[in-house]
Amino acid sequence: MGREIKRITSISQVHELLGIEKPKHPLISVLDLNHCVIGSEWVGVKISMDLYSIALKDASCGMDYGRNTYDFDEGVLIFTAPQQVTSASKAQNLQQVNGWKIFFHPDLIRNAELGKHIDDYGFFSYDVYEALHLSDIEEKKLKECVKLIQSEIEERIDNHSQRVIVSTLELLLNYSNRFYERQFNTRKAQNVDTVSQFETLLKSYYKEGLFSENGFPSIDYFANAIHLSPNYLSDLLKKETGLTAKDHINLFIIEKAKTLLLNNSDTISTIAYRLGFNYPHYFSRLFKAKTGMTPQDYRSNSLLN
Repeated sequence: MGREIKRITSISQVHELLGIEKPKHPLISVLDLNHCVIGSEWVGVKISMDLYSIALKDASCGMDYGRNTYDFDEGVLIFTAPQQVTSASKAQNLQQVNGWKIFFHPDLIRNAELGKHIDDYGFFSYDVYEALHLSDIEEKKLKECVKLIQSEIEERIDNHSQRVIVSTLELLLNYSNRFYERQFNTRKAQNVDTVSQFETLLKSYYKEGLFSENGFPSIDYFANAIHLSPNYLSDLLKKETGLTAKDHINLFIIEKAKTLLLNNSDTISTIAYRLGFNYPHYFSRLFKAKTGMTPQDYRSNSLLN
């Protein structure tokens, strides 16, 4: 089918791709993966959807996400957001994969509170290898939510349906947030090692003079080096240290600025450029916000003491 990216814009197109009957709701669908087929002609085809998806797969299934291929042998919960590119790494026959998958269009939640806060659920941007591994009890809770959504779609589409569907979908996402927190906790030793890697990379970036050459390092820079997705790394840092990646970088810059202000006679502008600021007044503004005084005041007051 060529190397171009196939774009899916509707729930109907998803059903057509998987060879199942037309959807009963135009904006959301709950699929039993046992009944879905992925023909060999779709293997390796890159697909970008204008849809969110949540999938629980409790049997081995092949999936490409970005440049990587994954095979899971246990129950995992995988989230994707609109415009992310995925592809199947192998064909799927009837009764081959157990689990369920929800697809929903952004229009479903656009006028609801969930629509305003959907970006707060960072796991929609995690890589597949950062999927949520569920306990039996956790899986049961989510399955109850899925059943309620499915019953609303199949039994009673009325004036209340969309509100019930969206509120249940939000409940499912909030449960997922809780379960991800549990997963972060159970992987604490591994997470602490990741925090240490992040701090080492930040120090090396400064020692190599990259602040002045390239400006502030982005979260993507650290994520690529540690082999995590940016959102997962950000959430992990927040969980383990209480600080975001941006907070860590800003505090590091302030500490380096204090040392430079007190140990050489460089101008404030020179120090600002050395720390990666294109405009010195941005440096002065950040320094005052974090310390309560301007760089010049800090230097003067410290020299008087």
